[in-house]
Amino acid sequence: MSNLEHDPVELRCPPDAPAGPVLEVLAPRDVPLGGPRAMQVRRTLPQRGRTTIGAWCFADHYGPDDVSVTGGMVVPPHPHTGLQTVSWLFEGEVEHRDSVGSVELVRPGEVNLMTAGRGISHSEVSTPATTTLAGVQLWIALPDVTRDAAPSFEHATTEPRQVDDATVRVFAGALPGIDAGASVSLFSPLVGAQVELPAGAEAWIELDESFEHGLLVDRGPVTVAFRALADEPDDAAADADPLSETGHTAELARGELGYLPPGHDGVRLRTADAPARIVLLGGVPFGEELVMWWNFIGRSHDEVEAFRREWQADVIAADDPVGRFGTVAGYDGAPLPAPELPTIRLKPRP
Repeated sequence: MSNLEHDPVELRCPPDAPAGPVLEVLAPRDVPLGGPRAMQVRRTLPQRGRTTIGAWCFADHYGPDDVSVTGGMVVPPHPHTGLQTVSWLFEGEVEHRDSVGSVELVRPGEVNLMTAGRGISHSEVSTPATTTLAGVQLWIALPDVTRDAAPSFEHATTEPRQVDDATVRVFAGALPGIDAGASVSLFSPLVGAQVELPAGAEAWIELDESFEHGLLVDRGPVTVAFRALADEPDDAAADADPLSETGHTAELARGELGYLPPGHDGVRLRTADAPARIVLLGGVPFGEELVMWWNFIGRSHDEVEAFRREWQADVIAADDPVGRFGTVAGYDGAPLPAPELPTIRLKPRP
């Protein structure tokens, strides 16, 4: 998915400071994708207070949308550099096309992962058969050593696994205690998973304590019970109840993203009168500075400026299939021109 904002925020992103022993709640902001009938998305990453969770650096949450009203998802060909995109749906069907020749549908329970590497372009359009559209679009920042890799695309299916009362699907990386996840290529230690609970249910979800984690609520509310390992006394039993009175609890509403720093080996999720669906994101804290602007991730203003210049010259002006970004065959329409860069150099935000 493209960032279609007219004035995209420029971010040079230093490693984030630890959030402390409580669940940090990040509220989304609404962003329209397109024109007057635009589909609205709720964006929780990046924010000024938090730019990454592991290498996850962008999270758009959308739907459920009646496509007869919104027009569905129509994102023309646009570029990416230095990242991977992850498409995960709750409802509907989206067709992906890219400049390495991939044409693939994604449906609920399946994942599309595109590695931009040094540069790629792609389009995403909901299919005529789609009446309701809902899902998340996620980006993963590539480490410096692999960010110039050759562009590629992968599609995979996931298998549901029962964990207490929850149904869990791992669509990226691995989750402790889950013996199956989507087989897709990643370049840093990560996890991405969907967790669904019926009303009046609970589940203990084991976490990798070296990861930081985010819980993005698609359906809710959901109560999250957790305890940092540092809270436990030295002589605590190995099987100490993670819901004991020494733990912490917080409630997350639909659309909110709850952040936990490293040092937690699990969370207990509880529902009351309504079911819940959560997207769990996690990874080892990303220790590199990034410059994010529009659909590019780089390491400096000059680099991002060069990416924009190439996109405008090679694709918008010349339709050159052999440049950095290539061209997307089979899309009925023109590619997206890049917005104007800010009049000042891209620089760190306070």
